[in-house]
Amino acid sequence: MAMSLDNYRLKLKGKELVPVVVGGMGVNISTAELALEAARLGGVGHISDAGTEALADLRYGTKFGRKKFERYRGYIDNPDKSDVHFDLETLAEAQKLHVDDTMGRKRGDGMIFLNCMEKLLMNNPRETLRTRLSAAMDAGIDGITLSAGLHLKSLQVVQDHPRFRDVMFGIIVSSARALKLFMRSAARVERWPDYIVVEGPLAGGHLAFGPDDWFEYDLGIITAEVLEYLRGEDLDIPVIPAGGVFTGADAVHFVENGAAAVQVATRFTITQESGLPSAAKQAYLKAREEDIYVSTMSPTGYPMRLLKQSPALQASSKPNCESLGYVLDAKGQCSYLDRYYEELAANKNKFPVVEDKFCLCTQMRAYRVWTCGQNTYRLKDVTEKLPDGSYRLPTVEEVFNDYQHG
Repeated sequence: MAMSLDNYRLKLKGKELVPVVVGGMGVNISTAELALEAARLGGVGHISDAGTEALADLRYGTKFGRKKFERYRGYIDNPDKSDVHFDLETLAEAQKLHVDDTMGRKRGDGMIFLNCMEKLLMNNPRETLRTRLSAAMDAGIDGITLSAGLHLKSLQVVQDHPRFRDVMFGIIVSSARALKLFMRSAARVERWPDYIVVEGPLAGGHLAFGPDDWFEYDLGIITAEVLEYLRGEDLDIPVIPAGGVFTGADAVHFVENGAAAVQVATRFTITQESGLPSAAKQAYLKAREEDIYVSTMSPTGYPMRLLKQSPALQASSKPNCESLGYVLDAKGQCSYLDRYYEELAANKNKFPVVEDKFCLCTQMRAYRVWTCGQNTYRLKDVTEKLPDGSYRLPTVEEVFNDYQHG
């Protein structure tokens, strides 16, 4: 008799969970409602802290973005954004509001984790990261998944927090080599990760792989290399593959080969509880395989898999660092910002058209960057077409159960 994923359990700090982890997709694609459903069903749901202040304004009616804009409005036409900073107290308030509201509504036996991107440098990388991590722990988050970077100092900046040993920490890596680097830094604070997410080349969003690398690398092989490394170090840490795990059968294959669970995201983008607008969900469902590609237009420096129909790819916008500015580096610079002012200088009196980068902060907040996994074109096969030509949107519970029992 064939085994289903329900025959297995993910064990984290003595707790047994359904081995389905829903990845953290920002800005607010992984809504609190999506994450809460995953937790209610006994798995792990992620919320994301990408654009926390903008997210708080959207969800709770706060005016964090407006207040920051008013403080720095004098920099609107100044290409030098080095003095445009987040107020750390306000940032902590937004983070606590987001996490506390979510945790206060949690039901069931599962857990809620926060996905925290190191690449959100926010013109003050160390202190904004410390603030985001500390505020999430203050607000009672179950766990924190460190993503979009090696996070070589992330544990150090919060090692004195009262919940540092309580909260579960995980790291996303795309190779055993990257994991080794992180483990060296973890050893300095004597704090091993509680779980390791191995993200392969078929994942959506920002990637550690180039546009053509997905032909050469395989999630199963990378996962096996990570498992071998941990065995060699005599470390028993749950390993969770991610990227291209489209069915329950795919998930069972990984678990039978040593994984503790799987992390999935793309199939949840089109659920009723996802934060994507309906038009974007339908675009995902109607996508063909040739519509999905890896772009180098993100200003983070990482390649990004997305739909070619993403409105962000055809749009230029004036940088909005005064109210946003999440990807400004430690010097207040961003590759989109640089390109915008280059085009402005070259084409005076005309609105600059930037063709090789997009403004990630503005476009993500407006849901115009349609990031997705390589298997997005298969979404239409797991729902039904309606008489009007649109597709039925499943619930989180339907998709979760399909992984668990399918």
